[in-house]
Amino acid sequence: MTIDDVTAIAGEALFTIIKCSAPVLLVSLIVGLIISIFQTVTSIQEQTLTFVPKILAIFIALMVLGHWMLNTMVEYMMNLWANFSMYIR
Repeated sequence: MTIDDVTAIAGEALFTIIKCSAPVLLVSLIVGLIISIFQTVTSIQEQTLTFVPKILAIFIALMVLGHWMLNTMVEYMMNLWANFSMYIR
Protein backbone atom coordinates (compact mmCIF):
# COMPACT_ATOMS: atom_id res chain seq x y z
CA MET A 1 0.00 0.00 0.00
CA THR A 2 1.50 3.27 -1.08
CA ILE A 3 1.08 6.78 0.23
CA ASP A 4 -1.12 7.55 -2.77
CA ASP A 5 -3.48 4.71 -1.84
CA VAL A 6 -3.77 5.95 1.74
CA THR A 7 -4.33 9.51 0.55
CA ALA A 8 -7.03 8.40 -1.88
CA ILE A 9 -8.82 6.36 0.80
CA ALA A 10 -8.63 9.21 3.31
CA GLY A 11 -9.84 11.73 0.74
CA GLU A 12 -12.78 9.56 -0.25
CA ALA A 13 -13.63 9.00 3.43
CA LEU A 14 -13.60 12.73 4.15
CA PHE A 15 -15.73 13.44 1.08
CA THR A 16 -18.24 10.79 2.21
CA ILE A 17 -18.37 12.32 5.70
CA ILE A 18 -18.96 15.80 4.28
CA LYS A 19 -21.55 14.53 1.81
CA CYS A 20 -23.49 12.74 4.57
CA SER A 21 -23.33 15.49 7.18
CA ALA A 22 -23.93 18.53 4.94
CA PRO A 23 -27.73 18.20 4.59
CA VAL A 24 -28.27 17.95 8.36
CA LEU A 25 -25.93 20.86 9.01
CA LEU A 26 -27.69 22.97 6.39
CA VAL A 27 -31.08 22.23 7.98
CA SER A 28 -29.68 23.30 11.35
CA LEU A 29 -28.21 26.46 9.83
CA ILE A 30 -31.43 27.44 8.07
CA VAL A 31 -33.61 26.80 11.12
CA GLY A 32 -31.18 28.75 13.31
CA LEU A 33 -31.21 31.66 10.88
CA ILE A 34 -35.01 31.72 10.73
CA ILE A 35 -35.28 31.61 14.54
CA SER A 36 -32.67 34.37 14.87
CA ILE A 37 -34.59 36.58 12.46
CA PHE A 38 -37.79 35.84 14.40
CA GLN A 39 -36.08 36.74 17.69
CA THR A 40 -34.74 39.97 16.24
CA VAL A 41 -38.10 41.03 14.83
CA THR A 42 -40.06 40.22 18.01
CA SER A 43 -37.32 41.19 20.51
CA ILE A 44 -37.70 37.83 22.27
CA GLN A 45 -34.31 36.81 23.65
CA GLU A 46 -35.08 33.34 25.01
CA GLN A 47 -32.19 30.88 24.72
CA THR A 48 -34.38 27.77 24.63
CA LEU A 49 -36.32 29.17 21.66
CA THR A 50 -33.44 28.28 19.33
CA PHE A 51 -32.66 24.91 20.88
CA VAL A 52 -35.99 23.08 20.61
CA PRO A 53 -36.83 23.89 16.94
CA LYS A 54 -33.29 22.99 15.87
CA ILE A 55 -33.47 19.62 17.63
CA LEU A 56 -36.85 18.88 16.05
CA ALA A 57 -35.64 19.94 12.58
CA ILE A 58 -32.50 17.82 12.87
CA PHE A 59 -34.56 14.85 14.03
CA ILE A 60 -36.92 15.21 11.06
CA ALA A 61 -33.97 15.66 8.68
CA LEU A 62 -32.36 12.49 10.02
CA MET A 63 -35.62 10.59 9.58
CA VAL A 64 -36.00 11.80 6.00
CA LEU A 65 -32.35 11.58 4.94
CA GLY A 66 -31.23 8.69 7.15
CA HIS A 67 -31.81 6.05 4.49
CA TRP A 68 -29.75 7.97 1.93
CA MET A 69 -26.97 8.65 4.46
CA LEU A 70 -26.77 4.99 5.46
CA ASN A 71 -26.73 3.86 1.81
CA THR A 72 -23.91 6.32 1.05
CA MET A 73 -21.80 5.04 3.94
CA VAL A 74 -22.52 1.40 3.09
CA GLU A 75 -21.58 2.04 -0.55
CA TYR A 76 -18.27 3.54 0.55
CA MET A 77 -17.50 0.59 2.82
CA MET A 78 -18.50 -1.96 0.17
CA ASN A 79 -16.19 -0.23 -2.30
CA LEU A 80 -13.39 -0.19 0.26
CA TRP A 81 -13.78 -3.88 1.12
CA ALA A 82 -14.18 -4.88 -2.54
CA ASN A 83 -10.82 -3.29 -3.36
CA PHE A 84 -9.13 -4.62 -0.24
CA SER A 85 -7.04 -7.15 -2.17
CA MET A 86 -5.52 -4.30 -4.21
CA TYR A 87 -4.27 -2.61 -1.06
CA ILE A 88 -2.32 -5.63 0.22
CA ARG A 89 0.99 -5.98 -1.56
